[in-house]
Amino acid sequence: MPHVYKIVDSTVWANATKAGVFKGAAIDLRDGYIHLSSADQAEETARLHFAGVANLLLVAFEAAVFGKNLKWEASRGGTLFPHVHVSIDPATALWAKPMPWNGATHDFPPGWKS
Repeated sequence: MPHVYKIVDSTVWANATKAGVFKGAAIDLRDGYIHLSSADQAEETARLHFAGVANLLLVAFEAAVFGKNLKWEASRGGTLFPHVHVSIDPATALWAKPMPWNGATHDFPPGWKS
């Protein structure tokens, strides 16, 4: 099964885990859906939208866990990105791993692509 990924502030994810529901980060709440990335998109997403941001996590999900709530919708120049149109149960995450900022880019966890 393909995986999809959420880049999120570690405190936001910790709070969602405690509450048992992730309603999204600020941009998700503004846009009305949760932005995700495919394995081929996550590094560019980090570069374009999270440069210089510390305390991030990369959270992995099996795409199938979202069923019909996962929509592949046009974004950046028509590229299709995965979006979830409901809140997420953090327990459905496969894992959440740190993505430290190294001063130039984010270090993605070893072996993260699957």
